[in-house]
Amino acid sequence: MIPRRLVLLILLATGLLLVPRQTGATGNRNFQFFAPPAEGTLPNGPLGRLIRQGELIFIHTGQYAPRYVGNDLTCESCHLDRGIKPYSAPLWGAYGTYPRYRTKNHQVNTLEERIQGCFRFSLNGTPPPVGGKTMKALIAYSFWVSRGAPVGLYLKGQGIVRMSKPARDPSPIRGKAIFESRCSLCHGLDGQGTQADNNQVAFPPVWGPRSFNKGAGFFNVRELAGFLKMNMPLSKGKSLSDQQAWDVAAYIDSQPRPGDPRKVGPKKS
Repeated sequence: MIPRRLVLLILLATGLLLVPRQTGATGNRNFQFFAPPAEGTLPNGPLGRLIRQGELIFIHTGQYAPRYVGNDLTCESCHLDRGIKPYSAPLWGAYGTYPRYRTKNHQVNTLEERIQGCFRFSLNGTPPPVGGKTMKALIAYSFWVSRGAPVGLYLKGQGIVRMSKPARDPSPIRGKAIFESRCSLCHGLDGQGTQADNNQVAFPPVWGPRSFNKGAGFFNVRELAGFLKMNMPLSKGKSLSDQQAWDVAAYIDSQPRPGDPRKVGPKKS
């Protein structure tokens, strides 16, 4: 019998066994960034059209899936740059990791069920049906931007950074001052977002009736702090200190917003 170690060496030498390249010494949590397919490379035919429809829904959710959206956010509000930016829960970091057990509902969820949760909580709306056109288009788009990504493996930049506890307890008071100086240009002093000249939302509200509800992942100071640290202010990620990110997150999450639908009951149609 050929030793297992020798078999592995042969497979590696012939290229039949692919091992993700690593950038550090912390095991499988340092894989290289995944590169999604370039824009303009969509296939022709029905699949390409469905993928393109999913991209439009993702970027302009309220316009292309209005019956399922209850606020002024879009999928891209949380999953930046068409859902491909590292450390903003990119689609390529999620597609190959479902089905997955989630402590949020203590169940094994499919990707479709995960997307339904986004509509229910982050978009404060109604979950689109699994077999409907909206869901099919979003799954097709998720598939496309994840094409070539390994299945079931951690990819560098997937999800949102989990922040270590700060030196000082997060302070909404300090966070308010930082928000007003660093965030209000886009999101408004009142946190209600800003509009473009065509009355479309330019930057989404971060609290109030048109923002995410209390069941959303961002209604968790640690989760929101990790997103802010790596992505905000827009195009200036990592410019906030860890403490500042925690403080701003604490301030945003201290503001009023719609209740958790699991506690206030289903939305009326």
